[in-house]
Amino acid sequence: MSDAIKPWGGRFSEPTDAFVERFTASVDFDKRLYHHDINGSLAHASMLNKVGILTDSEYQAIEKGLEEIRQDIVDGKFDWSVTLEDVHMNIEARLTDKIGLTGKKLHTGRSRNDQVATDIRLYLRDEIDNIGNELTRLQAGTIELASREATTIMPGFTHLQTAQPVTFGHHLLAWNEMLQRDYERLMDCRKRVNISPLGAAALAGTTYPIDRFMTAKLLGFDAPTENSLDSVSDRDFAIEFTAFASILMMHLSRFSEELVLWASSQFNFIDLPDRFCTGSSIMPQKKNPDVPELVRGKSGRVIGHLMSLITLMKSQPLAYNKDNQEDKEPIFDTIDTVKDCLKAYADMVPAIIARKDHMLDAAGRGFSTATDLADYLVRKGIPFRDAHEIVGKSVAYGVETQKDLWDMSLEELRQFSTAIDQDVFEYLTLEGSVSARAHFGGTAPEQVAMAAKRAKDKIAQR
Repeated sequence: MSDAIKPWGGRFSEPTDAFVERFTASVDFDKRLYHHDINGSLAHASMLNKVGILTDSEYQAIEKGLEEIRQDIVDGKFDWSVTLEDVHMNIEARLTDKIGLTGKKLHTGRSRNDQVATDIRLYLRDEIDNIGNELTRLQAGTIELASREATTIMPGFTHLQTAQPVTFGHHLLAWNEMLQRDYERLMDCRKRVNISPLGAAALAGTTYPIDRFMTAKLLGFDAPTENSLDSVSDRDFAIEFTAFASILMMHLSRFSEELVLWASSQFNFIDLPDRFCTGSSIMPQKKNPDVPELVRGKSGRVIGHLMSLITLMKSQPLAYNKDNQEDKEPIFDTIDTVKDCLKAYADMVPAIIARKDHMLDAAGRGFSTATDLADYLVRKGIPFRDAHEIVGKSVAYGVETQKDLWDMSLEELRQFSTAIDQDVFEYLTLEGSVSARAHFGGTAPEQVAMAAKRAKDKIAQR
């Protein structure tokens, strides 16, 4: 393919070096933008027709040609050329082959700089909506499981040490709170993605009488961007998206860590369905939680893309620079990774089986109701710090005698404080402990049930 076909070749006296041509080309990865590139071109052509730059017949030829090219790409009949560098020039060259000189008029009043910025925003907007749907599906599954397990008692941990008993449903709803904030961040990011840079041209705008508000409306944008320099050089929206994705993947990684621990024989809190696990090539007894492990690992990949994009942009002067060709692969891989991880979790979480007896047994170890005893003493008029010391001595006695607090007799407990009466045992049981936390946001089963309903109602309103 001759260098003469390059739209910008007129200024050059020798062809591009073959290595440089391959090194600077982006078509191998940016061709996934074809659908949005064609949509942007259709909107641009419609606007050019309205302002009188394209005749009706020219616009109709461009429209027909672009739709045929779209179908060729869908059918796998389109030949992508590295010589033509990117998705934009490939489609434009094919359009010119199909409809002749009219195809060359399509680029009037725009540049590849505003064209690619528009394509990325259109593509990312669609993928944000797809990710939002998967995130909603994961939240719905998490809430469903939480509702089923509203009364299931398990140990709550700090420092991975037994702290206080909670319900499994309450723990799951803590996950949902993280996911809810992730969803809100995603939707907030979408607002800044959904602004049209089309018409900013290379950097300064154009002398043609274009209508940027028309193209913005045709493409479903909320408005056109305000400044042509910023329009073509801004990648804040992509950085913001990968920041959202990094926080989401950090959350999924935390969930994964808990699932891996809980599925181990040492915890034995849950059973993951076989379809989400794999075996060992040498140890036939193994059932490995590969899905959560892999999701945990992929968090580093997405966080790395955030660092790549921030580093990519940190030293760029205005306006567009070739550096920005490096923005697409991190964006694309972040999108693919996040969607796959969300799909895996949305499928897996509702199918988790709680091993309730093991959870209950674990919650009964480690003096998990010690705080309840301290609260009991405070209600008897003892200052909290004194109550804390009394309970600490009770626990030390329990460690020595290998008795938990509710296993001790009233006489044993009263040796530490005469304020303790028979009613103390109502507060020292696991059931009594969780039920006592019956305030908004607490772990009491009735509060968990109400919280699950509120969470379900919230996602139903989307």
